[in-house]
Amino acid sequence: MKVAVSADGKTLDSEVSELFGRCAFFLIAKVDGKKILLEKAVENASAGQRGGAGVSAAQAVVENGAEAVITGNVGPRARDVFKQFNVTTYKGSGNAKEALAKFAAGKLEKIS
Repeated sequence: MKVAVSADGKTLDSEVSELFGRCAFFLIAKVDGKKILLEKAVENASAGQRGGAGVSAAQAVVENGAEAVITGNVGPRARDVFKQFNVTTYKGSGNAKEALAKFAAGKLEKIS
């Protein structure tokens, strides 16, 4: 399964960003059981937008094939985009590697 993590940096050691639409990067990782592989870091081109950052960021995540998203918080408009594409959002914190490990173990709370 492909999972996107909103992050402050380009590596799995980066912190999970508290704000989805304004994060610096999306880390696109493949999670297979307990195996986690970082596929790429995508710069969030929407971070500097005046409005609509969440929607365009969500569209970018969907275009990168993510089936789930780990973030600190996601707004209602971005959630609407994710619902349209059956992408599930999860509340994460700490560094991306830890958050992905918790996701793989089924220990993250869904954001509804």
